[in-house]
Amino acid sequence: MAQTKTPIISFQNFSFQYRAQKQPTLHDINLDIYPGERVLIAGPSGSGKSTLAGCINGLNPYANPGEATGTLTVDGVDAMHSSIFALSAHVGTVLQDPDGQFIGLTVAEDIAFALENSCTPQDEMHAITRRAAELVGIEHHLDYAPHELSGGQKQRVSLAGVMVDKVRVLLFDEPLANLDPATGKQTMELIDAVQQKTDTTVLIIEHRLEDVLWRSVDRIILMGEGRILADLRPDELLSTDLLAKNGIREPLYLTALRYAGVDITPQKHPAHIDTLLLDDADTAAVRRWFTAEPLPAAQPAPEPLLEVRDVSFGYDKSMHTLQNVSFAIGKGEMVSIVGRNGAGKSTLSKLICGFETQDSGQIFLNGQDLQEVNIRRRAKHIGYVMQNPNQMISQTMIYDEVTMGLQGLGLTEPEMRTRVEDTLKICGLYPFRNWPISALSFGQKKRVTIASVLVQQPELILLDEPTAGQDFKHYTEIMEFLRGLNRRGVTVVMITHDMHLMLEYTARALVFCDGALIADRSPAAVLCDPALVERAALKETSLYTLANRCGIAPAEDYVERFIAADREVRNHGC
Repeated sequence: MAQTKTPIISFQNFSFQYRAQKQPTLHDINLDIYPGERVLIAGPSGSGKSTLAGCINGLNPYANPGEATGTLTVDGVDAMHSSIFALSAHVGTVLQDPDGQFIGLTVAEDIAFALENSCTPQDEMHAITRRAAELVGIEHHLDYAPHELSGGQKQRVSLAGVMVDKVRVLLFDEPLANLDPATGKQTMELIDAVQQKTDTTVLIIEHRLEDVLWRSVDRIILMGEGRILADLRPDELLSTDLLAKNGIREPLYLTALRYAGVDITPQKHPAHIDTLLLDDADTAAVRRWFTAEPLPAAQPAPEPLLEVRDVSFGYDKSMHTLQNVSFAIGKGEMVSIVGRNGAGKSTLSKLICGFETQDSGQIFLNGQDLQEVNIRRRAKHIGYVMQNPNQMISQTMIYDEVTMGLQGLGLTEPEMRTRVEDTLKICGLYPFRNWPISALSFGQKKRVTIASVLVQQPELILLDEPTAGQDFKHYTEIMEFLRGLNRRGVTVVMITHDMHLMLEYTARALVFCDGALIADRSPAAVLCDPALVERAALKETSLYTLANRCGIAPAEDYVERFIAADREVRNHGC
């Protein structure tokens, strides 16, 4: 990128402090972003990346009051002395939760909202709306209601809604957080296609670094404690240990190469597994590591806890959401449920918890048919954590929300306080116990809902996307906590789009597609089966590709050994 151009975004000695905070959140930021660049902004939660984005699109200081020093220019506009409305003509923002951006009753109304606000003539409005819809490939859904769309389609609508203004900067706030792996890949391809057609500048804030790098980015800005720690090309940054040192997961194939003693340099083009250059010595080193590493021991079959027998269900009686589903989950297991958005995974959870009743088939817990067991009685044994925390929260304060699950259990006040405080500590929420929930981020709210279920000490916990929107540190804390519970005998079942979570933390994966259970295998076996991966909208692990490139077969054995070794390394902090 030729630096003779005028930056489209320029921070000069810029600091920002929220009115409610004692210290600045951003410190002395100097950063130039040029027209047409694609930039990934990475960093752990609390690093300042969302605050940086909020300054670019005008949320700071106009919606979130605070004081700024230095200068920030966005597409020629003095951002700190402008307005959200003025900046919205230059910067389009697509949020991690597209539902939070819907205003219209149909897709067309939603896309046209900004045009209606500016009193655009009807004929012109229809033409611009269709053009924006075609740009993102949603033109055949203009009459749909937002709730009829999949997660990926909702994101397309959100993107079209900001494209009608012909913005020059597109800002994506965790665009992959709630999407299945295949839709996440399509989202990155969509961003790539839109940028090529419009020459916009793209900023992406995302924890899932390997998934973002499915399509190339020009630079990665690494943030920590409100400062820019690195501003490097992907090949350069991935050749350092800066990501690991700052709580960001590097692509798995790079960790695997490091374990094998392979030196990662920019000349190897490590930003993507398909561009990675490996010589004969590198592949030999990987093979040596594989043969030296023991295969994890097989575990004995556990006693059944949950049994689902030939269950079918449809919200509309003419169409089945789930069809003839049968499986058993043993006591103390940790199991993933995976598949594309809309495959029936969340519906299955609702049937198990009693929120819905199956049309046919049976569900047993500890040998008891749950047909006659009501929701309240099931909740003593089965805890359920929903994907969207806002749908679970009913109290104003964090402490009260977590305490509510213990009401009516006959515990004394000191017993309740001890149990709540212990749970809050484990979930990383103890410092915020007296905060209002409204002050929390999406990821923090997620942890509150997990805490409110875990405090009840259920036998079986069902979690819908437990780590969506979490950085690697908090992801690890939550998953290690769940693993700790699992070791004490609690059975954990997770609906997830995170392929690494499935690989690292669960021994079995139940794979769903179009309402049917199509596979019940080890996660490594699932992700080393290209036909199954494609059918279920998953994403092949880059470890599978690495194993094939190094001539290791079967690839799933390599994946199993890597996951076991990686867990050992991280558990011992080596």
